[in-house]
Amino acid sequence: MTRPSLRQSLRRLWALDKFSYSLRVFIALSGSLILCWSQDQMHALIPLFLGVIASALAETDDSWQGRLTALLVTLCCFSAAALTVEWVFGYPWLFAAALAASAFSLTMLGALGERYATLGSATLILAIYSMIGVEQRGGTSGSLVQPMLLVAGAAWYGLLSVVWHALFSNQPVQLSLARLFRELGRYLKLKAALFEPLRQLDVEERRLALAKQNGQVVAALNATKEIILHRVGNGRPGRKVSRYLKLYFLAQDIHERASSSHYPYNELAEAFFHSDVMFRCQRLLRLHGEACERLAEAVELRQPFMFRELCSQALADLHDSLDYLRQQASPTQRHLLRSLNALANNLGTLDNLFSNASNPDALADEQDSSLLDREPQSFKEVLNRFRAQLTPSSFLFRHALRLAIALTVGYAVLNWIHPAQGYWILLTTVFVCQPNYGATRRKLVQRVSGTVLGLLIGWALFDLFPIPLIQSLFAVAAGVAFFATRTSRYTLATAAITLLVLFCFNQVGNGYGLFIPRLVDTLLGSLIAGLAVFLILPDWQGRSLNRMVATTLSCNSTYLRQIIEQYAQGKRDDLRYRLARRNAHNADAALSTTLANMLMEPGHFRKESDIGFRFLVLSHTLLSYLSGLGAHRGEIQLDETQQHLLTSAEQLAASLDEIARGLIDKSGVAIHSDAEEQLALELEQVPDELDDQQRLVQTQLALICRQLGPIRTASAHLLKGAAPD
Repeated sequence: MTRPSLRQSLRRLWALDKFSYSLRVFIALSGSLILCWSQDQMHALIPLFLGVIASALAETDDSWQGRLTALLVTLCCFSAAALTVEWVFGYPWLFAAALAASAFSLTMLGALGERYATLGSATLILAIYSMIGVEQRGGTSGSLVQPMLLVAGAAWYGLLSVVWHALFSNQPVQLSLARLFRELGRYLKLKAALFEPLRQLDVEERRLALAKQNGQVVAALNATKEIILHRVGNGRPGRKVSRYLKLYFLAQDIHERASSSHYPYNELAEAFFHSDVMFRCQRLLRLHGEACERLAEAVELRQPFMFRELCSQALADLHDSLDYLRQQASPTQRHLLRSLNALANNLGTLDNLFSNASNPDALADEQDSSLLDREPQSFKEVLNRFRAQLTPSSFLFRHALRLAIALTVGYAVLNWIHPAQGYWILLTTVFVCQPNYGATRRKLVQRVSGTVLGLLIGWALFDLFPIPLIQSLFAVAAGVAFFATRTSRYTLATAAITLLVLFCFNQVGNGYGLFIPRLVDTLLGSLIAGLAVFLILPDWQGRSLNRMVATTLSCNSTYLRQIIEQYAQGKRDDLRYRLARRNAHNADAALSTTLANMLMEPGHFRKESDIGFRFLVLSHTLLSYLSGLGAHRGEIQLDETQQHLLTSAEQLAASLDEIARGLIDKSGVAIHSDAEEQLALELEQVPDELDDQQRLVQTQLALICRQLGPIRTASAHLLKGAAPD
């Protein structure tokens, strides 16, 4: 095995998702340390470090112009927060009211989008950093030095970020696309596992794993779209961005093809158990998964993607196997062979997509390459979004109110017992208190265990390395480690930030005296956050399961209508169609996330989890049949003689809407529908003289119709056992 060269190793390091982020943090923290050490102003180190951390937490992806605008807004918010703390710190009642109001309003910024939520959270964190600084001075407020140092640290990191985004503007796009193709590769390999021709195969378990992985693919698609959108804006994309945009649309096409199903796989495996055709389908899909992973690496390392002929040979072998089966097939297998042929055609198109990926610039431009910008475009839209969220039924409103009350309680506790470094209670509460119980529980355990781990490591390093300069270097390393792990390994991130705090405070005082306060304040803050999520307008996922299921069915209904419209009017990959497809997959992924959070809730609230996971399998199977129908758009255009297929599709969409309304209103869902049973029987009666394209449409509609019965049964059981709101 050839060892990679130094250049290759450096290129791989540069391509790591967190490397550039961590490097910026390292430069910012190191620069602050060098400045303070050279000027013998180590007392300024803590506020500068905290300002850098708050600014890095507020950072969101954008072009350098957008990043500069965001930095100016961030610095204004940070300055206002720091100065407000200084002015009202000495007035406890006014301070408590300001704390609650700011926590609520800053959290409600999430109504405008993810970047506004990030800015609001970072501003709240910087305000608590300001409180810690005032407390360090013995409660003496009114000084402008502390706010200026905090904002200076934030401005220093922000300037680095703007320059970085100007120099390497396309790096985030490359990394995001690489992650997208890597997740698609995992999805394809899981899909290949469904083709294993075993009679005792647990298809439902494998479909559940596939549905969960689909959530990862959808999240990667959404993240990539937002990053590309920030580069395109309202203008035409440049050459490089246009290339990445084509790769993004290619990933969408691969996803639709990969998520398609043309017949229940267990029935195909049973019918062709003595043939190698299922093995050949499995092998080809696995090779496509490997091709996706190699494409991810090529994008990540900016290297050419070489499509292997092995995939084309595997496709040819599959067609040879199908030809042999056609010669040997009995009359009862002919309709299954047609489904297998549709599957092979789909895999052939998938193979062609990968072959085109070797030269993205040669890919045809989309008929409609516009991307939906979900951020508010006018002040009126801003007001409408806030208005829509100002209701107790809103998850965001509940979280904002819960956090405001939790912080007020935390402030009352620290004024009651006067703990050392008491404002760490508020900081812990902000980090631990999440929008739902499951996420909060997970964060609470990680925060406490990470703090204990950090204190143990800090105690050892204090004894081993008593020299202040070395400890300050450890603080920089801990800060970098925090940002490298905070989204993936929060326990390690908490340990790292605990080390940073210990080493920084040891530069200007006695770091040993912080061990007990840090642990006690973390426990108190975590306890307050946990109780708040449990007691104050709790968002139990089980109670909203009926609404999540209904949303999934409604989105599938819209997707079906968009698909069948294109069969009537011709294929168009326009924004309406792509939005309907994305919403259907988003709803499927949201249901998967809801069920994962539901498993962490108390037993009474997760009693419907089995039905929920059963529905997730049914929902994803339904979505795969819809994707199969959508994947073959353009192969046939239905005319007046096929009007019954258009009518059938509309009837299926109406049935999905009917079940969704019954779930939303809790008015009940009929377990059986004679009309749907009759429709399924009609769709399954496919004349032999029907051409393959029309046969495919009718077969897919029949498969969709057969899913409605199990969906009705699961929905009725869900309503029967649903907890009251």
